[in-house]
Amino acid sequence: MKYTIVNMVAAASLDQNLDLYSLAVGIPNIEYEPEQFPGAILKIKEPKVSLLLFKNGKIICSGASSEAQIQQGIRKANKMIHEVQKEVKVKRNVDFEIVNFVATASLDVNLDLFEVAMELDNVEYEPEQFPGAILRMDEPKLTFLLFKNGKMICAGAKKEAHLKKGLKLVEEMVVKRKGKKKLIQK
Repeated sequence: MKYTIVNMVAAASLDQNLDLYSLAVGIPNIEYEPEQFPGAILKIKEPKVSLLLFKNGKIICSGASSEAQIQQGIRKANKMIHEVQKEVKVKRNVDFEIVNFVATASLDVNLDLFEVAMELDNVEYEPEQFPGAILRMDEPKLTFLLFKNGKMICAGAKKEAHLKKGLKLVEEMVVKRKGKKKLIQK
């Protein structure tokens, strides 16, 4: 099944302490409100990513659709931080770990979401609250949003292989049900 990765969230560390207040004063596109949230939010236009910066040097990068964008975003942030805080060294390569893949895909069929919720375990469907069914999978640990038009969103994968496995399992559970009640709308 074809899918498109729409967001990757990665965790990294600069292994150096940051003065978030001076960064907020020195870099125009940083939001820092310590009463609301302990980190600073840095938004970069190219690549279009957002980074959460913490005092201990930890960074969370979100919004990327590739590992190259994550690397680029972290490198740019590191350089911007160095310009304001000279003692923070620019690291050539910052190691990062992807902690969440978010992807979209399509089953290419219309779904009867009431039937999906009735026939499958771990599915919530409350159309008054949300127009999609929420399918939670234990192995691999993923969450799927399933919509009537067959489109779906998958979140929670820590590896792309988990994402592929989960998509295949959903396809088998919903579309390729052998000898069981069909969940597809005619």
